[in-house]
Amino acid sequence: MPEIELGVPRGVVESLPEEDGTAEQDMRRAIAGIQSRLNDEIAGAEPAEAAEVVADAVERMEAQASTYHEFVPELRAWGQSPIYAIAWRNLYVELIGQLYEHEWLGDELGRERNFRLVEDGIRLSDL
Repeated sequence: MPEIELGVPRGVVESLPEEDGTAEQDMRRAIAGIQSRLNDEIAGAEPAEAAEVVADAVERMEAQASTYHEFVPELRAWGQSPIYAIAWRNLYVELIGQLYEHEWLGDELGRERNFRLVEDGIRLSDL
């Protein structure tokens, strides 16, 4: 099974203040950690099993993105710049998109996510 490769999207990096290289480094370390954990957990797994692991990671990333999204109005209310919360939110959303772009994983991941949405076995149909 091919390894998962993730990267920091250029748009996210460009949204950060120029004088702050620390946030970009933090993002790169976070992505390396996510990528490493996912690759360790899916090593030797069948595509369906890998999709389960990745679906768990996607759910965690969605929760993180939601948390950062909720920080934006709060930071603005306190007169603080929400740029870092926006950048981290966008990073997690972009990483989810990158996971779906992996050819061998995209369809299986979609099926696993749909299965989780409908726990009673009823499948949603495309109308």
